[in-house]
Amino acid sequence: MIYLDNNATTPLDPAVAEKMSEFLREKFGNPSSLYPIGREVREILTGVREVIARALGADRTEIIFTGSGTEADNFAIRGVMDAFPEKKGLIISAIEHPAILQTAEYLENKGLDVTYVPVDEYGTVDVDFLKDAITDQTAIISIMHANNELGTIQPIEEISKIAKERGVLVHADAVQSFGKIDVNVDRLGVDLLSISAHKIYGPKGVGALYIRRGTEIGPLIFGGHQERELRGGTENTIGIVGLGEAVRIITERGDKDKKRITKLAERLKKEIEERIPKVKFNGHEKNRIKGTLCFSFLGLEAEAILLALATKEIYVSTGSACSEGEEDVSHVLSAIGLRPEVARSSIRLSLGRFNTDEDVDAIVQELPDIVKKFREISALNIDEEY
Repeated sequence: MIYLDNNATTPLDPAVAEKMSEFLREKFGNPSSLYPIGREVREILTGVREVIARALGADRTEIIFTGSGTEADNFAIRGVMDAFPEKKGLIISAIEHPAILQTAEYLENKGLDVTYVPVDEYGTVDVDFLKDAITDQTAIISIMHANNELGTIQPIEEISKIAKERGVLVHADAVQSFGKIDVNVDRLGVDLLSISAHKIYGPKGVGALYIRRGTEIGPLIFGGHQERELRGGTENTIGIVGLGEAVRIITERGDKDKKRITKLAERLKKEIEERIPKVKFNGHEKNRIKGTLCFSFLGLEAEAILLALATKEIYVSTGSACSEGEEDVSHVLSAIGLRPEVARSSIRLSLGRFNTDEDVDAIVQELPDIVKKFREISALNIDEEY
């Protein structure tokens, strides 16, 4: 099996699985309990907060455990808007993850004013538009650090400076950037930041939200004193241990993974562009997560390419999604100006820690023939310009 969909989820690192297995067998205490086996687990969770905090350049008291990156995103926006009921303004980009977009839509239906910042052809937000959009009613700006489809990295530092001048909070969805590039909350200047375990070779069902000390935010879940009374309920201790081990491994490995993944991705990009005609690369050439590659193959449907590759046990993702039989063009690819038929021809290959040169060899061997074969029977005109 060749897995090239690491932006969707990553394989569980064996070291993470082992750590979780040890904990599952031996550490069952409730961290809220006062007796020794509860206190021991609580101390372990405190240690995990410390590991995550060090990786982000934060303090452990600023780390709140969540059930996912999606939950962390929801928590950041809804919590801030609850804390500032007198303010009705929220600013996000047009290419945010559904966790942000659908939260914004929910709040919009409740009467809040949501501004959607456009992006350029590479998926970079229009900072001037964002600056002009800030009003006295704006409570928070939420911009993803790196886009999940394109890999484009956003100018969060610049946005944070603009926001601070106007007294506006900034949240960054760092689910796709954490572990791949430097994510330091002070350098970024953010007030809140979301991460997810299963994007960094950890387990599903656990994430974290960084909340800068002093930031006003309302609780997400009532019913307990856990997580500074912001998220009630007994903590997912086994998942949190897995998250901590995943972060520890990332910190220990340093730039080792980044350099190797970059080398693999650059080779794959070069081979695809040289071997396949009429292919368009989507995203910024330089300012992006290097392991994320999004290509459009004019004249084809991405799902056909995906399914053909799957028969070879090569797994990638598309730039569009199908819901209940009705094809829907990716909002990200639409936002960067791709025509619907071009957007529907797009696939994403996202590389990770466990990919190899042999994986790249296999893609380079199979993909050109698949594209050629489908184009020979396609009714679409591939001579059009993108």
